[in-house]
Amino acid sequence: MQHIRRTYFKTYGGLIVMEHFLIEHCSPTLAGLKTANLFSCTVGSASELNSYLYKVNHDLNNKDVFLEVLQHNNKRAVILVYRKNRLQKELHGKSVSDFLASYGYNCNSVTYCIERLKQRFEYSDSFPHEIGVFLGYPLEDVVGFIENGGKNSKSSGFWKVYSDEYSASKLFEQYNKCRKVYMKLFAGGRSIMQLTVAA
Repeated sequence: MQHIRRTYFKTYGGLIVMEHFLIEHCSPTLAGLKTANLFSCTVGSASELNSYLYKVNHDLNNKDVFLEVLQHNNKRAVILVYRKNRLQKELHGKSVSDFLASYGYNCNSVTYCIERLKQRFEYSDSFPHEIGVFLGYPLEDVVGFIENGGKNSKSSGFWKVYSDEYSASKLFEQYNKCRKVYMKLFAGGRSIMQLTVAA
């Protein structure tokens, strides 16, 4: 859906410094305002990436926030940051589960759905735009994007809007305000743990 935010890991003494990027690109999810965020990054090595994600997951999983690599080619990785229980509930809704079933998903398990999403990244000829429902986008907007090939939207922000433009614009304002507040708090010394709201 639209574009994946791209950024870079910076490596100092073998340690990956990624907190800034999590705050910049995923603050609505960390704040509990959004189901998930997605971003793309360039990493020094797979071992560095896995080591860092292990540490962050260890710290944040008890707050229901999980980080998962959806795709890793050469030095580029696509990472999903999501709230597991919230995502499970949203994927289990009838309209969404019926929609995803047409792409081979079984929504009884969020773990299975993410594994299927990884397969779609690996084997699909095009970007798996159904990912929009994983990110909490309205189903009508996800379907509209797919049916229109990304064209003819009413407006765009965090996603392209084909249904309720007013509600989407309010959410975009909320997400942007959250990011600004979180960036300021992070610059003032707050940690990822402190800025991640428990479920």
